[in-house]
Amino acid sequence: MEVRASGQVHAEDLDAVISAVLTGSRLLVAIAARSLAAAQDRVTLPQFRMLVVLSAQGETKLVTMAELLNVNSSTAMRMADRLVAAGLIVREVNPHNRRESLMRLRPEGQRLVDEVTARRREEIAAIVSRMTPVQCQALISAMTAFNQAGGEPPVGLPYPLG
Repeated sequence: MEVRASGQVHAEDLDAVISAVLTGSRLLVAIAARSLAAAQDRVTLPQFRMLVVLSAQGETKLVTMAELLNVNSSTAMRMADRLVAAGLIVREVNPHNRRESLMRLRPEGQRLVDEVTARRREEIAAIVSRMTPVQCQALISAMTAFNQAGGEPPVGLPYPLG
């Protein structure tokens, strides 16, 4: 990859990177869709995102959830209402501030997140197992840099490759 004196990447190299990321994105979206397929009679992809955030964050204010999902509070409220009706989350009035709603996962909601995540991990593991250790290290470096540049916080898990 050629870098100009200004620190910018040449347009041809940038196009190659964008193409590779778009192709990888297509693969990851397909994996996500397949992993969620078994649960689609219960939740939509945006609703599942809410469950994942609750799984990671624990009890969360509705306003905070809307910010984390980058949706309006009214949209987050409707999503939460559907998840409450499905028995996947609990939404209650904050006892410390009655104008706020707090949400948390119910055991069934956590089970759903765990099942979908396990299916994703299995499919990704099958793909990664066909890569060499050097390719795996390069993928870790590239994805870590990509995630950092995009502002995505790390999952917090180590990346042991043995």
